[in-house]
Formats: sequence, structure tokens, C-alpha cells
Amino acid sequence: MAGRKILVIDDSKVIRARVREMLPQGNFDVLEAKDGQEGIDLVRKEHPNLIMLDFLLPKLSGWDVFQQIQASEELRKIPLVVMSGRKEEVSGKISEPFEYFEFIEKPFEKGQLLEAIKSAFNKAKKPRQPLPSATPARTPQPKDTAPATAGADAAKVKALEQKVARMQAEMVALKKQVAQLKAFVIKKLK
Repeated sequence: MAGRKILVIDDSKVIRARVREMLPQGNFDVLEAKDGQEGIDLVRKEHPNLIMLDFLLPKLSGWDVFQQIQASEELRKIPLVVMSGRKEEVSGKISEPFEYFEFIEKPFEKGQLLEAIKSAFNKAKKPRQPLPSATPARTPQPKDTAPATAGADAAKVKALEQKVARMQAEMVALKKQVAQLKAFVIKKLK
């Protein structure tokens, strides 16, 4: 039985397999999750020694998974490598420099991956401020400021906008993955 666990959270089976192949042979298990919800469930259940997290994921985005990990005193100590085909998507949500996790841009080579993992372990050791123990109190909302249906409609519109944005991001990621797969096949055929 392996002593260490590496969790790869990516919706692309090709990327998950490629990361698995690039990792050095050793005494560890590689766990895989195909979406954000499955990923965060495995993080909580398995407490891996390293998390490789794609930023664009179905069901629960990589950003949402990242936020849940960071909201837990225990989970945020796990070394983390965030992967994305577009760095601006990550830096748009998390300001640089990335102090407590490592970022690697897809596509990447084995040496880049190993350096990112090494850096993630070093960054995870940095001391951090403890999380606040109590959640802030909610401010009371004034009553009758708008009909309940207007609020529900606005929430639906916002949810749809988020869904469209995720779908567009997934399409971009899929196009990039198809291009990577094509390049890989062409390279193998030569």
C-alpha cells in the first residue's frame, strides 16, 4: 500500500493520464477526480499529500474548490498546484504572486511539473494567519425593499450568466485540449 496520495482534479482524462505518466515512480497512489465536486469530496475524504487542481471544471469550478480548500485550516496546509491553459483566468480571481500554492500553465512538460510540485511543497510550509474562528454576523436586510419574485429572478439570471461563463470557459479548455491531443498524436506518428 502506498504511503502518499496525489489527487489530480481535471475533467480531461488525457490530462489526468499525462500527469500520472509524468509523476516519478514511487511509493504513492494517484487519485483522480473528473469534476470539482468529486475532487473536493476526495480532498475531504482522503486528505492527499498533494493536490493538482484544474481551474476550469464542471459541477464545481476549480475556483470554488480552491475557496473551499482555503476555508479549512486543515486542508489549506496541503500542497497545491493549480493548472490552467490560461493564467489570466487564475490571476483574475487570485492576485499574484501566488504565495501559498504553485501555478502551472497547460500544456506543460515533465520538468515543469516536477518543479511546480517542489515549489508547491515549499509554499505550503509558509506560515499563515489563522482563519477567523467565528463567522461574521450577517447584517439584517430591510424588509419589503423589493418583491420576493424580483430577487428570485435576479438570482436565476445570475446563475444562468455564471453557467454560460463556465460553459464558454469549458469550450475554450476543450479546444485547447483537442489541439494538445492532436499535437501529441502527430508527434507520435512521426
